[in-house]
Amino acid sequence: MIFETIKKRRSVFPVQYSDKPIAKEILEQLLEAANWAPTHKKTEPWRFKVLMGESKAKLGLFLSYKYMETEPKPKQIKIKKLMENPKRAGAIIAICMQRDPKESVPEWEEMAATAMAVQNMWLCCAEMGIGCYWSSPGLIKYMDEFFDLNEGEKCLGFFYIGYYDGEVEQGIRGPISEKVEWMD
Repeated sequence: MIFETIKKRRSVFPVQYSDKPIAKEILEQLLEAANWAPTHKKTEPWRFKVLMGESKAKLGLFLSYKYMETEPKPKQIKIKKLMENPKRAGAIIAICMQRDPKESVPEWEEMAATAMAVQNMWLCCAEMGIGCYWSSPGLIKYMDEFFDLNEGEKCLGFFYIGYYDGEVEQGIRGPISEKVEWMD
């Protein structure tokens, strides 16, 4: 049942990933699920760039060098994390949003549609026992220097994906009754 999958969805981080590669067919399934997200006026704003193999290491180098270039007091631990996390992932999907040139809907709706596309992938990963999480580092604003982005396209983050061993923590949420106001 989808409700159980929603409840078991978790962030699983690169440090938890095993070396088992993610098959291209699995990535294609995830991307196909993303493609079925709701989209107002059918703008389908989600765009994805899939990094596998050496491109993951190149991303890590770019992020670590850009951090050292832009941070007045770069921390060695952060440099190492930026360089190593992409290599640990089985694959990384750069999450991008293509703004409708006609601006037929507000930009936030296209961002929301893109986020729903990512949620579709996340739920599929949870169902398949694959770990993932959405990272949106401050360095995301420089991704036009790494990717060839189209006019009106922006990178919103990275969807790290990897198999993992062991269990993930059970989720905790406060009661929905504290977050809902019923009106008659």
